[in-house]
Amino acid sequence: MTEPNWANRTIFTGDNLDVMRGMNSDSVDLIYLDPPFNSNRNYSAPVGSEAAGAAFKDAWTMSDVKAAEHGEVADRSPALYKVIDAAGEAHGKPMKAYLIMMGARLLEMQRIVKPTGSIWLHCDDTAGAWLKATMDAVFGASRFRNEVTWQRFGGKSDATTRFTRNADQLIYYAVSSETEFHSDAAFVPYDENNLPEKTLKEYRYFDNDGRRYRLNAIYAPEGRGYEYEFLGLLRTWRWSKERMQEAYESGRVVQTAPGNVPKQKQYLDEQRGIPISSIWTDIRLAPSAKERVGYPTQKPLALLERIIRVSSKEGDVVLDPFCGCATACVAAEDLKRQWVGIDLSPRAAELVVQRFTGTKQLTLLANRIIHRTDIPKRTDLGKLPNYRTHKHTLFGQQEGLCAGCYHPFPFRNFTIDHIVPKSRGGHDHLDNLQLLCNACNSMKGTRSQAEFRAELQRIGII
Repeated sequence: MTEPNWANRTIFTGDNLDVMRGMNSDSVDLIYLDPPFNSNRNYSAPVGSEAAGAAFKDAWTMSDVKAAEHGEVADRSPALYKVIDAAGEAHGKPMKAYLIMMGARLLEMQRIVKPTGSIWLHCDDTAGAWLKATMDAVFGASRFRNEVTWQRFGGKSDATTRFTRNADQLIYYAVSSETEFHSDAAFVPYDENNLPEKTLKEYRYFDNDGRRYRLNAIYAPEGRGYEYEFLGLLRTWRWSKERMQEAYESGRVVQTAPGNVPKQKQYLDEQRGIPISSIWTDIRLAPSAKERVGYPTQKPLALLERIIRVSSKEGDVVLDPFCGCATACVAAEDLKRQWVGIDLSPRAAELVVQRFTGTKQLTLLANRIIHRTDIPKRTDLGKLPNYRTHKHTLFGQQEGLCAGCYHPFPFRNFTIDHIVPKSRGGHDHLDNLQLLCNACNSMKGTRSQAEFRAELQRIGII
């Protein structure tokens, strides 16, 4: 595990792929992402709303994807690339472009999340099946835990050719067998006004103060408990005589009539509640909800709070790499987690400050939010020697061939180049270095290696 190389309550403005490349490995406990859905729509917040000015395009073509991302996915994960290629065959180039964009980022998320961590991806049925296959390729199919269906709103009457689409999917993956799941948060409290019929039958008794309870047997199979006489009955009991007497005196053990077997009172309000299933219909964001800021794809705070509670604990680090109006960041703050958000639009940084501004205490908190437009520098690679000292090693690894044009050159004709430029989150570690001939190095400039290779192919050099 490594410490984050950024401060708590930081919002980065920029390409999340570049920012994540600069983040330390194993430094995040929970990632929640609500990326574009490949909906073939453009979104913008209404004029006059708090989020006015926030807009994004959700229509994809191959020209929208950087050649670097295409090449990086193919190089780092052949299995992932096969999934994306299949999606392209089945759905066409827009889906392929979208999944290349997502795949490159999921590979980086897999690096920065801790082995005890988890990732939740928010999507709808437009690309949900392919995103599930994409995450199988990145995290491993065995790490899949749930596909949660969240009902956004009730049914509408405008369905003419199909059923109304009123639900999103939340795809949940554990990073490893060490991933923590806080099961106590996977229950909702019992609602006295809406109890399941089975619960009503079980908890049919009431105390004088109105508390609902049921009666549980306390006796045990012979030879597997404590044998003694209690209230005139000789039985084998689950509890010791001392514990039984104490519970009886406190009113937790009752005998409903002389000669009846004593039983334990178990109160409904002391139970964990109703287990939360993988279909969530109890969380909505009403059009008039006070938390609305006008952001076109805003999600309810309660939705993020549920995810954060089951997949993290106080003090853990939550990352939202498509943070939009920063609902995940606000929920993380409310639940005493550390958080970091990334978004292309500077409106995300402005919105999170606005959402924390109000009372004196909240305004003080808003003033502690850090807005960055740079890329963090990794601190988890150890003390690295000057990258130029690797020239001999690289020459041997490449067998004297230029990594661009693949032509052989003398040692003196090579220069050391960063595969991913430092300006885009690259580092000086050996695995990010290569040798290029002088001509290729000049031509590459600030491109990544994958972009440069695509250009060499376009002009017919390779």
